[in-house]
Amino acid sequence: MSKLVEPHGGNGLKALLAPQTERAEELERARTLTQVPMTSREVSDVLMLAMGAYTPLDGFMTEADWRGSCVDMKLQNGVFWPIPITLSCDRELADRIHLEEEVALVDGESGEILAIMEVTEKYATDKSLECEHVYRTLDDAHPGVQKVMEQGEINLAGRVTCLAEGEYPEKYPGLYLRPAEARALFLENGWSRVAAFQTRNPMQRAHEHLVKIAIEVTDGVFIHQVLGKLKPGDIPAEVRTRAIQAMIDNYFVPGTVIQAGYPIEMRYAGPREALLHALIRQNFGCSHLIVGRDHAGVGDYYGPFDAHHIFDTLWDGALETRPLKIDITFFCNKCFGMATGKTCPHGDEDRVHISGTRQRAMLAEGAPVPREFGRPEVIDILRKYYASLA
Repeated sequence: MSKLVEPHGGNGLKALLAPQTERAEELERARTLTQVPMTSREVSDVLMLAMGAYTPLDGFMTEADWRGSCVDMKLQNGVFWPIPITLSCDRELADRIHLEEEVALVDGESGEILAIMEVTEKYATDKSLECEHVYRTLDDAHPGVQKVMEQGEINLAGRVTCLAEGEYPEKYPGLYLRPAEARALFLENGWSRVAAFQTRNPMQRAHEHLVKIAIEVTDGVFIHQVLGKLKPGDIPAEVRTRAIQAMIDNYFVPGTVIQAGYPIEMRYAGPREALLHALIRQNFGCSHLIVGRDHAGVGDYYGPFDAHHIFDTLWDGALETRPLKIDITFFCNKCFGMATGKTCPHGDEDRVHISGTRQRAMLAEGAPVPREFGRPEVIDILRKYYASLA
């Protein structure tokens, strides 16, 4: 009988979305409470809490959990957690909120009330400490560091009851899968060894090769799209998901992959974020996470295999989901096919290194995209998107 990995923390999924029958009444009550506006990253975190992707968290972190996740990658109770999940506000608003008071958490862009939180703690943080440990840099050109430095002065901690999931369920029907739904789908397919492939980009040939390697050693691959906010220049999710589906329909055996999406906002924390991605995928029921070159990195802040090495630093029992570490992937003109550094003996002069950055540049310029970079069905979709920007 198929058996999936247990949710993180060992006590089942903890989805914080209130039952449908209670939401209207709770929403009315929330309108009478002090409103705390959230950044796009905090909105994303609320939605992740709502669906159970952040199991076993029951809300935004206390100071002890914040510090532990930054420094030791552990919550106060000893459970592994590699990146802090926090809510901030300015000091003036924090001073008006009393401990044990309930507040309404509001999307700072749309004004939609998304959750109610009982505030159990208020604390100031050392933002430099967080950046040094989580991002390994204090450079404010790093998008993750920039977000931390822009946070309010005070963090609010407390249990959260989510009242809505934003636009995602309606905008991405059939694609927006909660952890419980993904687990049910894996079991329906008879899968127990499931590899997750994290992506915020359309899949080019190197990505396709990574996924096909994983298919060979597991029951199936969960191609898991970032639906949350991206950095400027990234391709919108609605375009990206169509492009990936075109690749699946034309170049994968039916029943070997499932495409889905989730509402996380990237932090670009490189190795630490690779660990968070594995933890999240454990909640979705995945036994493995595909970790390729510079997973969740940005610029030159991390080495190409730092995300591989960080998994080797974990203690026994920290995570059930394991990394599927794959070397740099490229097209080799001598091998006449896709290969990795472990399978191709030829020199760099024979290798065509495929990157999303180079592919986006070709598309933006209207230049031809070589077949070793992307499948024609995928390139057609992306080319139409870029043409619409002109």
